[in-house]
Amino acid sequence: LESVRLGLENIAHMLRNENLNIFVKVYAALSIQREVKTVGVVMAGNIPAVGFHDAFCVLLSGHRLLAKLSKDDTVLMRFLLEKLIEIEPEFASYIEFADRMKNMNAVICTGSDNSARYFEHYFGKYPHIIRKNRTSIAVLEGNESSTELLHLAKDVFSYYGLGCRNVSKIMIPENMNVTKVIDAFEPFSYVISHHKYANNYTYNRAVLLLNNEVFLDNGFLLFKETKALHSPLSVLYYERYAQKADLLQYLDAHKYDIQCVVGNLPELENKVNFGKAQSPSLLDYADGIDTMAFLNEL
Repeated sequence: LESVRLGLENIAHMLRNENLNIFVKVYAALSIQREVKTVGVVMAGNIPAVGFHDAFCVLLSGHRLLAKLSKDDTVLMRFLLEKLIEIEPEFASYIEFADRMKNMNAVICTGSDNSARYFEHYFGKYPHIIRKNRTSIAVLEGNESSTELLHLAKDVFSYYGLGCRNVSKIMIPENMNVTKVIDAFEPFSYVISHHKYANNYTYNRAVLLLNNEVFLDNGFLLFKETKALHSPLSVLYYERYAQKADLLQYLDAHKYDIQCVVGNLPELENKVNFGKAQSPSLLDYADGIDTMAFLNEL
Protein backbone atom coordinates (compact mmCIF):
# COMPACT_ATOMS: atom_id res chain seq x y z
CA LEU A 1 0.00 0.00 0.00
CA GLU A 2 2.85 2.39 0.78
CA SER A 3 4.27 1.93 -2.73
CA VAL A 4 0.86 2.43 -4.35
CA ARG A 5 0.31 5.58 -2.30
CA LEU A 6 3.70 6.96 -3.36
CA GLY A 7 3.00 6.23 -7.02
CA LEU A 8 -0.38 7.98 -6.87
CA GLU A 9 1.06 10.95 -4.99
CA ASN A 10 3.67 11.40 -7.72
CA ILE A 11 0.99 11.31 -10.42
CA ALA A 12 -1.17 13.78 -8.48
CA HIS A 13 1.81 16.13 -8.23
CA MET A 14 2.47 15.86 -11.97
CA LEU A 15 -1.14 16.70 -12.77
CA ARG A 16 -1.36 19.90 -10.77
CA ASN A 17 -2.45 22.81 -12.95
CA GLU A 18 0.79 24.74 -12.49
CA ASN A 19 2.88 21.72 -13.51
CA LEU A 20 0.70 20.97 -16.54
CA ASN A 21 0.94 24.60 -17.67
CA ILE A 22 4.74 24.53 -17.43
CA PHE A 23 4.81 21.28 -19.38
CA VAL A 24 2.57 22.30 -22.30
CA LYS A 25 4.40 25.61 -22.75
CA VAL A 26 7.52 23.63 -23.66
CA TYR A 27 5.76 22.04 -26.63
CA ALA A 28 4.33 24.60 -29.03
CA ALA A 29 3.58 21.76 -31.48
CA LEU A 30 0.73 20.58 -29.24
CA SER A 31 -1.45 23.35 -30.66
CA ILE A 32 -0.99 22.11 -34.23
CA GLN A 33 -3.69 19.88 -35.73
CA ARG A 34 -2.13 16.57 -36.74
CA GLU A 35 -3.05 13.18 -38.09
CA VAL A 36 -3.99 10.87 -35.23
CA LYS A 37 -1.67 7.87 -35.01
CA THR A 38 -1.96 4.76 -32.86
CA VAL A 39 0.92 4.39 -30.43
CA GLY A 40 1.47 1.04 -28.76
CA VAL A 41 2.87 1.29 -25.25
CA VAL A 42 4.32 -1.84 -23.62
CA MET A 43 4.31 -0.86 -19.97
CA ALA A 44 6.67 -1.95 -17.23
CA GLY A 45 5.31 -3.13 -13.90
CA ASN A 46 8.26 -2.88 -11.54
CA ILE A 47 6.63 -0.05 -9.55
CA PRO A 48 2.97 1.04 -9.32
CA ALA A 49 1.59 3.04 -12.28
CA VAL A 50 5.04 3.46 -13.82
CA GLY A 51 3.42 3.40 -17.27
CA PHE A 52 1.21 6.41 -16.58
CA HIS A 53 3.70 8.99 -17.88
CA ASP A 54 3.91 7.33 -21.29
CA ALA A 55 0.11 7.03 -21.46
CA PHE A 56 -0.23 10.68 -20.46
CA CYS A 57 2.19 11.80 -23.18
CA VAL A 58 0.45 9.78 -25.90
CA LEU A 59 -2.98 11.19 -25.03
CA LEU A 60 -1.74 14.75 -24.61
CA SER A 61 -0.08 14.61 -28.03
CA GLY A 62 -3.47 13.79 -29.57
CA HIS A 63 -2.65 10.21 -30.54
CA ARG A 64 -4.46 6.98 -29.70
CA LEU A 65 -3.09 4.82 -26.90
CA LEU A 66 -2.82 1.08 -27.41
CA ALA A 67 -1.81 -0.07 -23.93
CA LYS A 68 -0.29 -3.43 -23.13
CA LEU A 69 -0.36 -3.51 -19.35
CA SER A 70 2.24 -5.36 -17.33
CA LYS A 71 0.93 -8.43 -15.54
CA ASP A 72 2.44 -6.91 -12.38
CA ASP A 73 0.52 -3.63 -12.68
CA THR A 74 -2.77 -4.49 -14.37
CA VAL A 75 -5.30 -3.35 -11.79
CA LEU A 76 -3.98 0.13 -10.96
CA MET A 77 -3.12 1.19 -14.52
CA ARG A 78 -6.46 -0.04 -15.88
CA PHE A 79 -8.25 1.81 -13.08
CA LEU A 80 -6.41 5.07 -13.82
CA LEU A 81 -7.05 4.95 -17.57
CA GLU A 82 -10.71 4.00 -17.10
CA LYS A 83 -11.02 6.86 -14.61
CA LEU A 84 -9.75 9.21 -17.34
CA ILE A 85 -12.53 7.96 -19.62
CA GLU A 86 -15.05 8.48 -16.83
CA ILE A 87 -13.86 12.08 -16.39
CA GLU A 88 -13.69 12.76 -20.15
CA PRO A 89 -15.77 10.28 -22.21
CA GLU A 90 -14.03 11.36 -25.45
CA PHE A 91 -10.99 9.42 -24.26
CA ALA A 92 -12.97 6.21 -24.86
CA SER A 93 -12.04 6.34 -28.55
CA TYR A 94 -8.41 7.14 -27.71
CA ILE A 95 -7.64 4.39 -25.17
CA GLU A 96 -7.54 0.70 -25.98
CA PHE A 97 -6.17 -2.19 -23.91
CA ALA A 98 -4.45 -4.99 -25.80
CA ASP A 99 -2.72 -8.27 -25.04
CA ARG A 100 -0.84 -8.12 -28.35
CA MET A 101 0.65 -5.17 -30.17
CA LYS A 102 -0.81 -4.84 -33.67
CA ASN A 103 -2.18 -2.19 -36.03
CA MET A 104 -0.08 0.60 -34.53
CA ASN A 105 2.05 3.32 -36.09
CA ALA A 106 4.70 3.66 -33.37
CA VAL A 107 5.82 1.87 -30.23
CA ILE A 108 7.13 2.77 -26.78
CA CYS A 109 8.52 -0.18 -24.81
CA THR A 110 10.07 -0.44 -21.37
CA GLY A 111 11.74 -3.58 -20.06
CA SER A 112 14.95 -5.39 -19.28
CA ASP A 113 18.01 -5.67 -21.52
CA ASN A 114 16.73 -9.10 -22.60
CA SER A 115 13.22 -7.91 -23.43
CA ALA A 116 14.73 -4.92 -25.28
CA ARG A 117 16.32 -7.33 -27.76
CA TYR A 118 12.92 -8.93 -28.26
CA PHE A 119 11.33 -5.51 -28.75
CA GLU A 120 14.01 -4.50 -31.27
CA HIS A 121 13.36 -7.66 -33.27
CA TYR A 122 9.58 -7.33 -33.41
CA PHE A 123 9.09 -3.57 -33.37
CA GLY A 124 12.27 -2.24 -34.98
CA LYS A 125 10.42 -1.42 -38.21
CA TYR A 126 8.19 1.11 -36.42
CA PRO A 127 9.21 4.50 -35.05
CA HIS A 128 10.05 3.53 -31.50
CA ILE A 129 11.44 4.25 -28.07
CA ILE A 130 12.87 1.13 -26.46
CA ARG A 131 14.15 1.46 -22.92
CA LYS A 132 16.54 -0.96 -21.23
CA ASN A 133 17.82 -1.62 -17.72
CA ARG A 134 19.00 1.45 -15.86
CA THR A 135 19.69 2.24 -12.25
CA SER A 136 20.57 5.30 -10.20
CA ILE A 137 23.60 6.34 -8.22
CA ALA A 138 24.33 8.76 -5.39
CA VAL A 139 27.50 10.79 -4.95
CA LEU A 140 28.53 11.66 -1.39
CA GLU A 141 31.16 14.21 -0.45
CA GLY A 142 31.43 13.15 3.20
CA ASN A 143 29.91 16.32 4.62
CA GLU A 144 26.25 15.38 4.19
CA SER A 145 23.94 16.11 7.10
CA SER A 146 22.03 13.36 8.91
CA THR A 147 18.87 14.68 7.23
CA GLU A 148 20.40 14.34 3.77
CA LEU A 149 21.52 10.79 4.52
CA LEU A 150 18.02 9.97 5.75
CA HIS A 151 16.67 11.35 2.47
CA LEU A 152 19.21 9.19 0.64
CA ALA A 153 17.68 6.19 2.41
CA LYS A 154 14.35 7.18 0.85
CA ASP A 155 16.02 7.10 -2.58
CA VAL A 156 17.27 3.59 -1.81
CA PHE A 157 14.17 2.07 -0.20
CA SER A 158 11.18 3.71 -1.97
CA TYR A 159 9.27 0.95 -3.78
CA TYR A 160 11.64 -1.43 -1.95
CA GLY A 161 14.35 -0.52 -4.46
CA LEU A 162 12.53 -1.85 -7.53
CA GLY A 163 12.59 1.31 -9.65
CA CYS A 164 15.21 2.46 -12.14
CA ARG A 165 15.35 5.76 -10.21
CA ASN A 166 16.17 3.95 -6.97
CA VAL A 167 19.77 4.38 -5.84
CA SER A 168 21.58 1.05 -6.07
CA LYS A 169 25.11 2.36 -5.60
CA ILE A 170 26.80 5.19 -3.71
CA MET A 171 30.14 6.79 -4.48
CA ILE A 172 31.94 7.92 -1.33
CA PRO A 173 35.22 9.78 -0.68
CA GLU A 174 38.29 7.66 -0.02
CA ASN A 175 38.43 8.61 3.66
CA MET A 176 34.70 8.38 4.46
CA ASN A 177 33.48 5.75 6.91
CA VAL A 178 30.54 3.95 5.31
CA THR A 179 29.06 3.23 8.76
CA LYS A 180 27.87 6.84 8.75
CA VAL A 181 25.49 5.86 5.96
CA ILE A 182 24.56 2.56 7.56
CA ASP A 183 23.55 4.26 10.81
CA ALA A 184 21.45 6.86 8.98
CA PHE A 185 19.42 4.13 7.26
CA GLU A 186 18.13 2.62 10.53
CA PRO A 187 14.63 4.23 10.33
CA PHE A 188 13.98 2.12 7.23
CA SER A 189 14.53 -1.21 8.99
CA TYR A 190 10.83 -1.97 8.53
CA VAL A 191 11.48 -3.06 4.92
CA ILE A 192 12.64 -6.45 6.20
CA SER A 193 9.06 -7.11 7.32
CA HIS A 194 8.02 -7.51 3.68
CA HIS A 195 8.38 -11.21 2.92
CA LYS A 196 9.59 -10.81 -0.68
CA TYR A 197 12.20 -8.25 0.32
CA ALA A 198 13.26 -10.47 3.23
CA ASN A 199 13.61 -13.45 0.88
CA ASN A 200 15.94 -11.41 -1.35
CA TYR A 201 17.94 -10.26 1.65
CA THR A 202 18.33 -13.83 2.96
CA TYR A 203 19.28 -15.18 -0.46
CA ASN A 204 21.83 -12.47 -1.29
CA ARG A 205 23.38 -12.72 2.16
CA ALA A 206 23.79 -16.48 1.69
CA VAL A 207 25.41 -15.97 -1.73
CA LEU A 208 27.91 -13.46 -0.33
CA LEU A 209 28.77 -15.80 2.54
CA LEU A 210 29.19 -18.83 0.27
CA ASN A 211 31.52 -16.83 -1.97
CA ASN A 212 33.55 -15.64 1.03
CA GLU A 213 32.97 -12.05 -0.02
CA VAL A 214 33.49 -9.11 2.31
CA PHE A 215 30.33 -7.16 3.09
CA LEU A 216 28.59 -5.18 5.82
CA ASP A 217 25.18 -6.09 7.17
CA ASN A 218 22.80 -3.96 9.24
CA GLY A 219 20.08 -6.60 9.43
CA PHE A 220 17.98 -5.34 6.50
CA LEU A 221 20.49 -4.15 3.87
CA LEU A 222 23.79 -5.57 2.66
CA PHE A 223 26.63 -3.19 1.80
CA LYS A 224 29.26 -4.40 -0.65
CA GLU A 225 32.27 -2.48 -1.97
CA THR A 226 32.61 -3.03 -5.71
CA LYS A 227 33.11 -1.30 -9.05
CA ALA A 228 29.90 -2.88 -10.36
CA LEU A 229 26.83 -0.69 -10.82
CA HIS A 230 23.64 -2.76 -10.76
CA SER A 231 23.12 -4.23 -7.30
CA PRO A 232 20.51 -6.90 -6.58
CA LEU A 233 17.52 -6.12 -4.37
CA SER A 234 18.48 -5.73 -0.68
CA VAL A 235 22.12 -4.94 -1.58
CA LEU A 236 23.67 -1.47 -1.83
CA TYR A 237 26.96 -1.21 -3.66
CA TYR A 238 29.51 1.41 -2.73
CA GLU A 239 32.78 2.55 -4.24
CA ARG A 240 35.42 4.98 -3.03
CA TYR A 241 36.84 7.75 -5.17
CA ALA A 242 40.09 9.65 -4.61
CA GLN A 243 39.69 12.49 -7.10
CA LYS A 244 36.61 14.19 -8.51
CA ALA A 245 38.04 13.63 -11.98
CA ASP A 246 37.97 9.85 -11.39
CA LEU A 247 34.39 10.08 -10.16
CA LEU A 248 33.22 12.10 -13.16
CA GLN A 249 35.01 9.73 -15.51
CA TYR A 250 33.19 6.76 -13.93
CA LEU A 251 29.82 8.49 -14.28
CA ASP A 252 30.51 9.36 -17.91
CA ALA A 253 31.58 5.80 -18.71
CA HIS A 254 28.28 4.49 -17.30
CA LYS A 255 25.97 7.28 -18.45
CA TYR A 256 23.84 4.93 -20.56
CA ASP A 257 23.27 2.68 -17.55
CA ILE A 258 22.41 5.45 -15.09
CA GLN A 259 18.92 6.93 -14.84
CA CYS A 260 19.72 9.73 -12.42
CA VAL A 261 22.50 10.93 -10.13
CA VAL A 262 21.67 12.06 -6.60
CA GLY A 263 23.96 14.48 -4.78
CA ASN A 264 25.11 18.04 -4.14
CA LEU A 265 28.40 18.10 -6.05
CA PRO A 266 28.29 21.15 -8.39
CA GLU A 267 30.04 19.28 -11.20
CA LEU A 268 27.21 16.74 -11.50
CA GLU A 269 25.06 17.19 -14.59
CA ASN A 270 21.27 17.02 -14.12
CA LYS A 271 21.72 16.07 -10.50
CA VAL A 272 18.77 15.25 -8.24
CA ASN A 273 18.48 16.39 -4.64
CA PHE A 274 18.62 13.81 -1.86
CA GLY A 275 15.18 12.29 -1.30
CA LYS A 276 13.84 13.30 -4.72
CA ALA A 277 15.00 10.42 -6.93
CA GLN A 278 11.52 8.90 -7.00
CA SER A 279 9.70 12.21 -7.40
CA PRO A 280 10.29 13.03 -11.07
CA SER A 281 8.60 15.95 -12.80
CA LEU A 282 6.72 15.66 -16.09
CA LEU A 283 9.89 16.76 -17.89
CA ASP A 284 12.09 14.10 -16.28
CA TYR A 285 11.98 11.60 -19.12
CA ALA A 286 13.16 8.03 -18.63
CA ASP A 287 16.58 7.42 -20.23
CA GLY A 288 16.71 11.13 -21.12
CA ILE A 289 14.59 10.53 -24.25
CA ASP A 290 12.01 13.26 -24.83
CA THR A 291 8.82 11.24 -25.31
CA MET A 292 6.71 14.26 -26.28
CA ALA A 293 9.17 15.34 -28.97
CA PHE A 294 9.08 11.78 -30.36
CA LEU A 295 5.26 11.77 -30.41
CA ASN A 296 5.01 15.23 -31.95
CA GLU A 297 7.16 14.12 -34.88
CA LEU A 298 4.99 11.15 -35.84
